[in-house]
Amino acid sequence: MFSTEFLDLPPLQSASGTITLPGSKSISNRVLLLSALCQGTTVVHDILDSDDTRVMLAALRQLGCGVNEAGTTVTITGLGGQLQHTQPIEFFMGNAGTAMRPLTAALAVLGGDFTLKGVARMHERPIGDLVDALRLLGCHIEYLGNDGFPPLRIGKPTLKLDQPIQVRGDVSSQFLTALLMALPLAAKNRAIVIEVVGELISKPYIDITLNLLERFGIQVQRDGWQRFTIPAGSSYQSPKTIHVEADASSASYFIALGAIAADGPPVRIQGVGADSIQGDIRFMDAAAQMGAQITSGPNWLEVRRGAWPLKGIELDCNHIPDAAMTLAVMALYADSPTTLRNIASWRVKETDRIHAMATECRKLGAQVEESADWLKVYPLPKNQWKPASIHTYDDHRVAMCFSLAAFNAAHIPVRIEDPKCVAKTFPDYFEALFSITRADTPHIPVICIDGPTASGKGTLASRVAQALGYHYLDSGALYRITALAAIQTGLQLDAAHENTIADLARTLPVRFEGESVWLGSQDVSDAIRTEEAGMNASKVSVLPAVRTALVALQHSFQRLPGLLADGRDMGTVIFPHAPLKVYLTASAAQRAERRHKQLISKGISTTLDSLRADLEARDARDSNRSVAPLKPAQDALQLDNSQLSIEASVDQVLAWWRAKQPF
Repeated sequence: MFSTEFLDLPPLQSASGTITLPGSKSISNRVLLLSALCQGTTVVHDILDSDDTRVMLAALRQLGCGVNEAGTTVTITGLGGQLQHTQPIEFFMGNAGTAMRPLTAALAVLGGDFTLKGVARMHERPIGDLVDALRLLGCHIEYLGNDGFPPLRIGKPTLKLDQPIQVRGDVSSQFLTALLMALPLAAKNRAIVIEVVGELISKPYIDITLNLLERFGIQVQRDGWQRFTIPAGSSYQSPKTIHVEADASSASYFIALGAIAADGPPVRIQGVGADSIQGDIRFMDAAAQMGAQITSGPNWLEVRRGAWPLKGIELDCNHIPDAAMTLAVMALYADSPTTLRNIASWRVKETDRIHAMATECRKLGAQVEESADWLKVYPLPKNQWKPASIHTYDDHRVAMCFSLAAFNAAHIPVRIEDPKCVAKTFPDYFEALFSITRADTPHIPVICIDGPTASGKGTLASRVAQALGYHYLDSGALYRITALAAIQTGLQLDAAHENTIADLARTLPVRFEGESVWLGSQDVSDAIRTEEAGMNASKVSVLPAVRTALVALQHSFQRLPGLLADGRDMGTVIFPHAPLKVYLTASAAQRAERRHKQLISKGISTTLDSLRADLEARDARDSNRSVAPLKPAQDALQLDNSQLSIEASVDQVLAWWRAKQPF
C-alpha cells in the first residue's frame, strides 16, 4: 500500500490484463456482525482486509467474540444474541459507516454501557434518524457532542414493540440496514414492523442486507420499499460457512479503465460477475451506455473500449450511489455532457462527494454544474486538460476515481494526495492499477543519484524512493551481485572471463525488497555489503561486456509509477534523459568516518586512515576508467552532504523534484 504524502501518476496510455478484486466492504462488515450475533461458529472466506473491516473486528473482540484471522478467512465465534459481560466499553469506529450504524443499533437493542466515537469526519456524518427510530423502540442513546451526530453513549433499553418503527429513508440506507440487522434480536415473541418515511435511497444496499439476513435465518417480509416485517420468533442461525463476493463498487474503476484504455486486449475483472447480489454491479449498464463493451461469466467481467469518445448520458443514480462517482470522471472523456441525478446521499458520505467531485474535476479544467442532488460534468477537450493535484478528502473513492484522469489526451500527470486513504476498501488499489496499465517509457519519471563510494547515495536514494512511492534501483548492488554470482560459479573476475560473466549478468534473477536484496531465493543483502564485495564490484564494472549486459537489466527497473536509481553513471549513461539528476558528494574524510562507524557497529576492525586511503584509491580508479568514468552529468544538481543529515538531504532532493512538477 502506498503510504506516501502524495502519489504522482504519469500519463498512462493503455490497459489490459487480469485484476482480482478484494472482498466487498458492504458484505464483509454485514457478515462479520451477523456472525457475531449468532450462536456458534461461522467461517467467513474472502473477507476484505481494510480499515473498515479492522474497525468492525476490533469492536467484535471488545464485545467478547472469538475472532481468529488466517489470511482472508476469519472465524467468528458468536454471542448468541447475548452479551458476555457488563463492563463499560468504548469503541473507536474510525470513519466506517458500515460498522458505526449497524453496531449502534445492535448495541442499543442488546443494552449495556457503550460509547461509540470516530474520527472528526465521523462526528459530522448524520445518525439522528437512526437514533430517533431506536429511541421510539425504547432504546437509551445520548449524544456526547452535537445532536444528531456521533459520538454516542448507549445504555439499557426498555423495549416497546407494539408500534411500527419509523425511519427516514432519504438520508442513508445504512439506517434501515442497521434496524433490519438489530431488530431480530428483539423479535422473539412478536413481529416487528419497520416503516420507511419518504423515498428510500440506495435500495440495492437494502437488497444486500435482506439477502444476507436470509443466509443467517431471518426471512424479512417486504411490502414494496416502505414496509418491512421481521417475523415473530426470528433467531439468527449461522450458515457455518459463507463467502464474501468481491466488491462491485471497486469493480467500477476497472470497468471504467477498460472503457477508456483497453483499445485492444480487454481488462478482465475476477471475483464478481453480472449475477452479483450487489447493486453497484449495475454500474456495468451505465458504462455500456457510455460505450464500454462488456462481457460477463460466472464471477468475471471483461471490458474493452467500444465507442470513442465515450457517450455523454443522463442517469438516475439512486441504484448505484457509490459506483456512480466513477461516471463523473468517465464524463471527462465523453462527446457531450453527463448528468448524474438523485445523488443527494453523496452529501453525507465520507465527505460531501458532490462538492468534492465538482471541485476536483474543475481543477483538471472541466466545466461542472452542481446542485443539491445532481452533478453535470462537461467533456474536456485535449487542449483544456490541466495538471492537477487532487485533494482526496480522506475519501477512498475520490482517490480511486481520479486515478483514471491519468489517461488524459494531453499526456500530463495527475497527483493524488494522501493515496493511503484507499485502505478503507482497497489497500492495494494503486499496485493493482499499475499491474495492468502501461505508459510510454519516456513518461515514467526517473530520478538519478550518482556519487562516489560511501557518499550515502544508497541511503538517500532509498529514502527518496520511499517518500515518492517509486521503485528503487541500487545499480552498485547489481555489480556486487554479478561479482558474487561469478565467484559462486567459480569464475575469476578478470578480462579472460569477461564474456562468461556478461552472460551470467544478463539473466541475474535480482530483486529489491525494501532494504533487502535477493538473488533468486537467496538473500544476499549482507554478502554484497562487505568491503571485499565493493572491491569485487569495481573489478567487474570495468569489463565492457558486463556493463553492456547490465544496461538492459537496469532499464527494466523503469516501471510505474517511477524509479529512483543510484550509482555512478545513472545520469550520464543509463538514464541520460532523467528529469532530475543529483550528484552527491562528501569529503573523503567524512566518508571514511561514516564507513568506519558502520563497520565498527558490525564488529569489523579497521582504521580511519586505511579506509580513507581505500576510498581515495577507488575514487581515482572510478574517475579514470575508460568506460563510463565517475563524473557528474552536465545537468546534475550537486549536493555536498558532508555536514547534512539524511533528513536534510532527502528534503533537498524532494524540493528539487517538486520544483520540476507542473502542479
